[in-house]
Amino acid sequence: MKTQPYTLLVVDDSQTLLPQLVRTLGPEDFALRVARSGTEALGLTQEVDGVLLCSGGPDEPVAQGLLEALTPPQPAPRPAVVVLAPPEDRALRLAALRRGAEVILTPWDDEELRLRLYRSLEAHSQLKSLHSQVEELRRLAVTDGLTQVHNHRYFQERLREEFRRSQRYDESLSLILVDLDHFKNVNDAHGHGAGDRVLREVAASLQHSVRETDLVARYGGEEFAILLPCTHLPGALTVAERIRKGINELHAGPEGALRVTASLGVSSFPHRAILTPEQLLLTADEALYRAKREGRDRICLHPPAPLFSAPPSRAG
Repeated sequence: MKTQPYTLLVVDDSQTLLPQLVRTLGPEDFALRVARSGTEALGLTQEVDGVLLCSGGPDEPVAQGLLEALTPPQPAPRPAVVVLAPPEDRALRLAALRRGAEVILTPWDDEELRLRLYRSLEAHSQLKSLHSQVEELRRLAVTDGLTQVHNHRYFQERLREEFRRSQRYDESLSLILVDLDHFKNVNDAHGHGAGDRVLREVAASLQHSVRETDLVARYGGEEFAILLPCTHLPGALTVAERIRKGINELHAGPEGALRVTASLGVSSFPHRAILTPEQLLLTADEALYRAKREGRDRICLHPPAPLFSAPPSRAG
């Protein structure tokens, strides 16, 4: 139950109904704001719980146009919309009902107006709360609980989607697999709590190293995947080196006392050996394990060619 009065935006071009509405809708239930035009009303919709749209009759086309703007077809969060319409304005009443708005006929009964407004706003408030819960569940369904980057399942879905899009529009798509070197030693020497903290900090470093349009996901354990749409191999190698350096420079774990390195495998489409998303993943995986075999803390790519190798003394 809402403890504060609902904020209600009254839109009344003619101002003929406003004085009566102010008398009817007491401040204990409704905090009224007034807009004198559709443009002004649209600028205030994010600040109110509901909009009370007043129509003087069929000769006022502004009301129907504003109704359409206030009730977009997509399920975006928006205020509740209630239309005050005279009985003869059948077109507006039907349009309001089709668009999910409440309709109240004028002249109104004061008690009925208050009750119907309150009911409409309560129902809309519950729908907004439900919408927020659904969005949060969707976010959790695609997010790794520990690192807060995307999870393995979501990565696989996006890999297939982006590969199909790259094929259709003849665009580049690159994939980087990142695996932390000797991560078991971190858990064994410092405990799994410290290891979890390192993973979170590495994930944050990865997100900092890529664009908003790129996808960072925890692929499994201490392994991460970075999907780079519209990125050719040279660009992917630049990103991979930025990632490798960023991980090297981390002061991770409790008190920033731990240093970690990573091995990276890079693959890119189009390539004659890559015809499916599975092959893009497989070739990046092969490049990653070649980086492990060749000394770690380095980048290898498909087709084979080690790049940005660290000095052997740091490989471990």
